[in-house]
Amino acid sequence: MTDPTQDLLPEGLEDRLPQSAAAAVRIQRGMLDAMHAHGYDRVRPPLIEFEQSMAARMDGVKTRNLFRFVDPKSLRGLALRSDMTVQVGRIAATGLADAPRPLRLCYAGQVARIAGDMLDPRRENLQVGAELIGVDSVAAAGEVVALAIKALEAAGASGISVDFTLPDLVETLADGPLPLDAATREAVVRELDAKDAGGLVEAGGEAYLPLIHAAGSFAEAVDKLDAIDISGVLDTRIAALRQIAAGLEGRARITLDPSERHGFEYQSWLGFTLYADGVRGALGRGGTYRIGGSDEVATGFSLYPEELIEAVKADEDLGRKLFLPLGHDRTVAARLRGEGWRTVAALSDHDDGKTLGCTHTLEGGEAKPL
Repeated sequence: MTDPTQDLLPEGLEDRLPQSAAAAVRIQRGMLDAMHAHGYDRVRPPLIEFEQSMAARMDGVKTRNLFRFVDPKSLRGLALRSDMTVQVGRIAATGLADAPRPLRLCYAGQVARIAGDMLDPRRENLQVGAELIGVDSVAAAGEVVALAIKALEAAGASGISVDFTLPDLVETLADGPLPLDAATREAVVRELDAKDAGGLVEAGGEAYLPLIHAAGSFAEAVDKLDAIDISGVLDTRIAALRQIAAGLEGRARITLDPSERHGFEYQSWLGFTLYADGVRGALGRGGTYRIGGSDEVATGFSLYPEELIEAVKADEDLGRKLFLPLGHDRTVAARLRGEGWRTVAALSDHDDGKTLGCTHTLEGGEAKPL
């Protein structure tokens, strides 16, 4: 008796059928082409690396998501990548250590994690991104954010939104005008993440309450943040945010949530999240950070376009398909393929163009509609 479950896929994994696969290929190509056009060279790290090396460069961030197994050759632990950013950092610190800075690199590939979550059960994702290595200046951040928007536009996304945050905001204030001890600081960060005003007061962070309200439309939120900063410790960050936002005017909706930390565990002074109309959840994140292992500064972003693929796959154009009857003119068929036609050659007298999904047939040396 055949086992009805033998062809099931593991939870969180799926096949991409033709419509979906075509959308994924087009979106990845569009994003990479946009990055290539702006001077970013593509690198292609391996799917698997030594676990110790990868975990060390992740600085403990999300290492629990790694699939681990033993290499039968070296008998050392291996890990299946869950994030390509750390691999690009390794490449920059090793094979491209002597390359001139700033170094512009881009990448695309599949990543996998042990388990999904309630909001996103998917365990395999397409990750596409770019890293500007050796600099984390305002100019670099502006270039990277603009490039992320351009990549999404090239993929067909519309109504793009950028939500800025300052990942080290609490640390900056706690080390200066609004001092907190280590334990209280941890509790304040937790309550700010939850946007729990009552919990924040109870944790000893009453002075941080205005941060919860300094969120929303960028122009209003940044003014509220500026009003909070009576000591001027945030002057440079606020000026940087305004400069970056000014460069994006008319390109995207811009919001600010200065205390948002979710997904920004290793970013430094700037973080941003990307959204688009008609697409569920965030399409990507980015910001400034230091490369694990080498401690070199960098600015970059990672896009995860799976939900964009889901949103557009039903309308994906697979292209015109031309049926080639038995005995067709191969020279004419080759010419038509060069003009963009997809051809399907008959293998027997029983093959039928319409049944095979063709829109045209080759007749008298020309493509005729079916």
